[in-house]
Formats: sequence, C-alpha cells, structure tokens
Amino acid sequence: MASAVRSEADHRVVGNLPLELTSFVGRRRELADARRLFESSRLLTLTGVGGVGKTRLAIRLAGALQRVFSDGTWLVELGELSDPDLLADYVAVTLGVRPVSSSDPLRALIDFCADRSLLLVFDNCEHLVDSVARLAGAILRRCAGVKILATSRESLGVGGEVVMRVPSLTTPELRGPRAFDGLARYESVLLFAERAATVVPGFVLTEGNRNAVARICHDLDGLPLPIELAAARLRSMSAEQIMYRLSDRYSLLTSGGRDVPSRQQTLRLSIDWSYDLCSPREQRLWARLSVFSGGFDLDAAEGVCGQDMSSTEVLDLVTALVDKSMLIRGETDGIVRYHLLDLLREYGNEKLESTGQQLALRRRNRDWFEDLVVRAESDWISSRQAEWIARISREQRNIYDALDFSISTPGQARSATRMVAALYRFWLSGGLIGQARHWADRTLSASEGEPDVSRVDVLCIDAVVHAMLGDLVLARELVDESWRCAENAGDVHSRALAGWADGYVDTSEGEFDSAAAKLESSLAMFRFDENLQYVVIGLDTLGFAYLLAGALERSVQCYDESLAITAPLHEVMYQAYALGSLGLVCWLRGDIDGASEYFTRSLRITDAPLNSAWFIEPLAWIAAADHGWKHAAVLLGASDMYWQKIGNRLTGLSSLSTYHGEAMESVRKALGESAFDKEFHRGFVMTDSEAVAYALDERRSALTELSTEAPQLTRREQQVAELVAQGLTNRAIAEHLFISPRTAQGHVEHVLTKLGFTSRAQIAAWVVSTAQERDSREVNGSADRS
Repeated sequence: MASAVRSEADHRVVGNLPLELTSFVGRRRELADARRLFESSRLLTLTGVGGVGKTRLAIRLAGALQRVFSDGTWLVELGELSDPDLLADYVAVTLGVRPVSSSDPLRALIDFCADRSLLLVFDNCEHLVDSVARLAGAILRRCAGVKILATSRESLGVGGEVVMRVPSLTTPELRGPRAFDGLARYESVLLFAERAATVVPGFVLTEGNRNAVARICHDLDGLPLPIELAAARLRSMSAEQIMYRLSDRYSLLTSGGRDVPSRQQTLRLSIDWSYDLCSPREQRLWARLSVFSGGFDLDAAEGVCGQDMSSTEVLDLVTALVDKSMLIRGETDGIVRYHLLDLLREYGNEKLESTGQQLALRRRNRDWFEDLVVRAESDWISSRQAEWIARISREQRNIYDALDFSISTPGQARSATRMVAALYRFWLSGGLIGQARHWADRTLSASEGEPDVSRVDVLCIDAVVHAMLGDLVLARELVDESWRCAENAGDVHSRALAGWADGYVDTSEGEFDSAAAKLESSLAMFRFDENLQYVVIGLDTLGFAYLLAGALERSVQCYDESLAITAPLHEVMYQAYALGSLGLVCWLRGDIDGASEYFTRSLRITDAPLNSAWFIEPLAWIAAADHGWKHAAVLLGASDMYWQKIGNRLTGLSSLSTYHGEAMESVRKALGESAFDKEFHRGFVMTDSEAVAYALDERRSALTELSTEAPQLTRREQQVAELVAQGLTNRAIAEHLFISPRTAQGHVEHVLTKLGFTSRAQIAAWVVSTAQERDSREVNGSADRS
C-alpha cells in the first residue's frame, strides 16, 4: 500500500525551487562533478567568490535531483537573514513548519524532518556559517532522509561535508595567432552573447564584435554576474566601448590595491563601473535603496528614500535602475516589487555609509514600517484585513529589520513596543506564535525600566503567547508585571489589557470561574474605552472560556455579538473564529449537522493556519461519528499536520482532547492499523490548500461530475489542473508549460467548464480526490488479486 501512495506522490514535484527566467549556460562538468560528489555525501557545499554563480549552479543541481526526494526540494535563501537566533524558525517557515512555536525550535524542525525525504538548499551561508553548521549537523545526525546542498564563500566545517569550489566560466586566453577562433565554445562568451541577445534582439558574435566580447569576458575573469551586467550595458554602448571602459577602470583599480585578490578586484570593478554609469541622482537612490532587506514596493521607496524627490522622480529613477539591471523587478498577483542583488545592495550600503546618512535613513525606514503596521492594526476590523495580511507578509523582512533597529539602538525601544502591539493580530492570523514570542521577549528586554504605555500591550501579548505554548509559569509572571504597569499607567485601556491577559492565563490553567469574571470585567472596560478591536478580542476570549466551562448559552451570546460586529464589516479572522467556535458549541450539544455547517463556513471564510488547525479536527470527529472512517483518518492526519506547524496543540484545546482520543481510537479500530496509517499519512502530507479543500468536502462535488458520460480532460488540461492544485497562478502555469498567459487562462476556463466547477479550489479538490480514488482502486485491485 505504501508503494502505491508513493507512486502517486512521485508524479508531483514538491518544493519551492524558482523557475529559471534565463537560459542556463555551460557548467556541464561542474554539474556532473557535483552530482557525483553528492552521491557519496549528505552535505555538499559549493564555495567560491561572490558572483561566480554558486546559487545558480545549486538550483540547477537541485532541480535535476528534485524527483529523488519525495517530500520536496526546498531553497532556503539566507542572504537577507541577519539574526542567527531566527535561523531554525526561518528554515521552518520555508518548509511550511511555520511557526516553530515550541521552546526549542530546532527540535521541532528535526521532528518534522525525521521521517521525510528532503533536499535542503541553504543559499548564501557565509554570514551565518557557524549557526548554519550547527543546524545542518543537528539535522543530518537525526534525519536520515535529508540531504543538504549549501552555497557559501567558505565551507561549513561539518563532519562528513564535501566541498566543491565553483570556478569561473571558461574564458579565452587571448594569446597566440588563433586566440579568437572558436569563441562560441567558451562558456563566458556564450553567456555574454545570450544575455546580449535579450538586450539587443538579433545580437550575434561577428567579426566586428568578437574581439571586444572576448576581451570583456577575459577582463571580467569569467564571472557570471559582472558579465551579465556588462551585457546589459549594450542598451547604451557598443561592445567596443564597454571593452575600453573596463580596461581603463581595471588598470586604475589594480594600481590602487594590488594586495586584493584579482577576482575580488574584477567583481568590484564591474560594480564600480556600473555605479559610474548611473547619474548622480540614480547613484544616490541606489545607495538609499540598500536600506531595504526584503525587496520593496514603490510606495516604500517614495516614503523612505524620496525625502528630496517627488513621486514622479522616484518612479523615473527606479525605472532607470531597472533598465540598467541594478534593480530586479518582479510581479506577483498584480503587485510589483523591486530588489537589489545582494552584492549590489552591499555596495550601495557602503556608499550610504560614506555619506554619513545611514543612521538617519535607517530611522526613516523604521518610521515608515512602524507607520505601516500601525495603520494595518487600525484598519484590521474591516474588509481590507486580507489585503493588510498580504502586505505585511510581503514586508516581513523589512519590518523585522525595523524592529531589530529599534531594539538594538539606544532610546528607540518605544517604537518596538508599538510595532509588536500592532503586529499581534498578524502573527495570530498566520499562527506565527513563535515569532510573536521572539519579538515580544526581545522588546520587553530592551524596554525594561522605560516608562511606555505600549509596554502593557507587549506584556499582555507575551503572556498570552506563552500561555498558548504551555509556559504558564512565565505567562503568570508576565501578567503580574502587566498589572503593575497598568496600575502605574492608571488608564482604562491598560487595566483592561491586564485583565484580558489574566483571564486568558486562567482559562489556560482551567480556572474557568475566575477567568470568566476577569474577562467580563475586561470586556466592560474595552467597551467603555470604545476600543472595537479589543471588544472583539475580548468577546472571543470570553466566549471560549465559557465554552470550556460548559456555560454554552453565554458562550453563544459572546460569539453572536462578535459576528454582529465583524460580519457587516467583512472582517475575516475573528468572524471565522467565532463561526468555528459556534460549531464547537453545537458539537457539545450533540447537534452534529449544525456543527458541520459552522465548521465549513469558518473554513470557507479563511484558510489561515491557526483557524484551519482549530476547526479541521472537529470535522474528523464528525466523520468518525458518521462512520466515515477513511475520511476521518485523512482529516486527523491533516489536523496533525497543522498542529505540528504551529507547535503542538495550543493550551486550552487539551480540554477537548477526549474527543480527539475517541476519534483516533474508533477510526484506528475500524480501519485496522495499516489502513489507518495510510489514510492518516495521506492527510498529513497534504498542503494547506489541499487540506482545507478536503475538509470542506469539495472532493465529493468533484467526484459527482466524474460520471462515465462526463467529458474527459485532455492531457494538457490535466497538466493545467494539477498545476492549479499546486496553487500556481495563470502566469506561473504559463511559465511552467512554456505557453502564453492567455493560453493558460483558456485551459483553466476549459477545465472549469468541463468539470462544471466555478472556482480553482474545486479543481484542487478534484485533483486530490481523483488521485486518492485511483490509488484506492489500485490498492483494492491488488488485494482482490491476492
């Protein structure tokens, strides 16, 4: 049976390797050598100078091996991660084990990887080499099915590591009478020619330009990055002009610093030269843009870097930097973002430091992102909530840089407390409990002893987060401190917050009577303070306390009032949670149909991880009660997948654990050990979107369409349906299949029409369910034959 399950999984490519947007040139020998070395080792590190192409080679190698690893090939880009304490959390988020919210994130990551077949690609490790070495060693020692491919300017120094230096591309020597013959066989020349053709359509090597191209590739020492930058200059210069400019600059640079390795001289030269080709205003913006660590939207560039420019001027300069290949433009779901390559960002940062403006610009950057998260909080209970969640998700690295600046810079901790207070809803919506704890803990340490009204918010948030994770002793200490701060502050909001956190911790400890009293008082103060956000939060917390205490009527009143506030405003997060909680009330009352309806309504509103974790499992209880054993086993597996990502079952759910235990026992007994494990695993390895689609039972509506008379999908339509199920947009499908976006859209519409569906989610559910049905038929057929 296991082999049948695996054979289906092997048809899907799992992981997050990026699609190649430009041709991969050369490296045939390096790929063969790396693949051979990787067969005899579980850790291969590609080393070499910056710009030599380590990342591109690693991604190509990983792509060639990805079908070998049934649980995925995952790229972990570390270039913009500056805090080594967040390394395990960062890797976990990439793998979908987000958030790691246990006290030991490394242990949670190892538990996730222990029984999986994975290839991890750790890219740009040099600035975190010690931390990456410890993490890699720990994973490899405990996870037999994991291999690691790393790129770094130095080796990790881990036992069993195999190191391969990535050389420059092959380059003409330019000596002898026939030095310029057969240039197309050199990788560096071929790379220049191919990139040049994308800049100047129709560009080819000719008798007139081949000498210049060969000289450029030689002078740039065969390094891919500067060669690509040089090719981009063909927009405004000839190959001859590029050659002479490089030669002049190279001589000056070499004479200025002969003790620097030649490869570093050459790379520095290419960036210096690109910088000099920019106008003074473009240079100034390049330096300022280096303040962003996770890419940026245009409005961020205007707000942070455009203090002496109009919006039109910023747009024109950004466009110019894109045209000159200094900035990379990307677009996802209609949102355009820009980013600097790491080397160019480092270079820009050096220029910024030389102006003495770095501190002021980092403060502007912090102020802009502080304002962003505060605006998001103020607009949270609205129809724009999903939009805010998406925006903050895109800006996480920049926001965390702003937090780090506020925490590490003397006198700036107040900004950190305001940001943490504003980010709580975002962290909660995504189940990012570990990150909430990390930043709240750091902020409290940095702001200790400073009078700050927002400190009460952070203390209470940290208390609730630690209670969620089961650390009730520390949660109680934080609550006690929040009361002291609230009494000193003397305002209604602070006392209401302290009462809310106190009541939450009491609920987690099972002290429901005292919890209800504190939460009722807190809610009354939130009403008096006219704080709509915390009225909703208070209602949901109070409703859950009453639910666990068995006071179901009062619980329903709380959730009904929450819905009366959130539903007309088209808010998502708290509305979904209230609906799911009403489903729990129905379950406790024995109203199975009502419970099922509320749970599915909740999941249709949002597939946020925390909401899905809470309300997929009760659907398994219902399936077990209806003797839908296989369906129940799959849902139990999907639920376990979510809880492992979030960090085991949050404190409070333990009061409902008896239903979990009863469902597990009854389903296991009905199916038998082997069949149960198979179905449970099927749910456990689902993606988030697959799990929600299955839980919503949309697979049944899909199967209804699969009568013998129903139209069958063509081979291309089947491919498109499978890519839709993986969550790809029409544009991404087009890139994957090498077709136009319009053609991809047409295929999607044909699939919807043929199957009688109205949404992409239904296609995803259909793909999952038909694969399961096919697997089930194969297994049953094997059983019949035996």
